[in-house]
Amino acid sequence: MLSHDLAKLYEVEARALVQAVKRNGDRFPSDFMFQLTVEEFANLKSQIVISSWGGLRRSTPFAFTEQGVAMLSSVLRSPRGVQVNIEIMRAFVRLRQIMASRADLARKLESLERKYDAQFKVVFDAIRQLMSPPRPKRRRIGFGAGNP
Repeated sequence: MLSHDLAKLYEVEARALVQAVKRNGDRFPSDFMFQLTVEEFANLKSQIVISSWGGLRRSTPFAFTEQGVAMLSSVLRSPRGVQVNIEIMRAFVRLRQIMASRADLARKLESLERKYDAQFKVVFDAIRQLMSPPRPKRRRIGFGAGNP
């Protein structure tokens, strides 16, 4: 998550959040947070049609990993900070569970596929199609496309 997004969640100014992090730099190693490069920040801004960041920035924002977000609660000791951190951690746990269940399902499918090989190839192909996101339907163009 980016520093300005976390500042909104914690109801503090982004510069106050960054200042608190810098004062406690030993609590935020490089695998907890890092500062976006100018190029990364430009790419990020180009993907957002309407920028909510407004104005010019003196520096690029910081990006926090799951551990960095968790560490913020010890730096921002407000009740809001603790509650936000709890909810963010719950979201990370739910996301990890979803990803693990998909990976687990894929492993089981591969195992079954190796076991039964060609006998059930058609079944496994159908299951894979069901697991993939649906393709948008395209309207046919030309003679005979509209009316029967």
